[in-house]
Amino acid sequence: MLLLALPLASPLAAHGQSRGDCSTVLHAPLNSGGSLTIDSSSLGMTIEPAGSGVTQDTVQVSCSMDRSDPPHSFQMQLSGENGNLHLKVEGGAVHHGDLELHILVPERTNLRVRMAAGQITIQNVSGDKDCALRAGQITISQKQEWNYRLVDASVDIGEVNAKAYGQEMGGFFRHFRADSTGGAHDLYVHVGTGQIDLLGRSHRNDGKQTSD
Repeated sequence: MLLLALPLASPLAAHGQSRGDCSTVLHAPLNSGGSLTIDSSSLGMTIEPAGSGVTQDTVQVSCSMDRSDPPHSFQMQLSGENGNLHLKVEGGAVHHGDLELHILVPERTNLRVRMAAGQITIQNVSGDKDCALRAGQITISQKQEWNYRLVDASVDIGEVNAKAYGQEMGGFFRHFRADSTGGAHDLYVHVGTGQIDLLGRSHRNDGKQTSD
């Protein structure tokens, strides 16, 4: 992989837009507890909190891609206002591993992700999550407390591995649901064909679980 992240896009202007290709790093302010919606072409995507050295109340988007593809093959646009941002990624046909998107967000961020195919990994981000993928894999992992009041995870064909709840299942139309009386966030995950992994500390059984 070649990391193409030399030029920096200017911050969101008055109309709230920042755009560029895969040679660009996009930045936009986002308050803690705000929302980020992502609509993307097929790719690999990792979303995690910003660490030290990165402004905490911001979203930063960078990407790496195969040398054989020019950076302008993919276009990214980040728009919206401080509490509600929208990232759109467009490009031609993508082969596995061609494009990897790395998104840094405030630790408390509500996420909505829609993608045709690929791999979505969300690590240590607290907040509501609504993720859907036609084909591929979605992994939600947390080192901190697994703090969801509602978890709804399903696949048409594939596997749901809810290891945070001690549940694993595979086959056709598999569905796992858990309600917790002490949770703070909602988690909806769906994959058409592929796999879902919910990884976290063992969750105490203070609510109701169903699986089929």
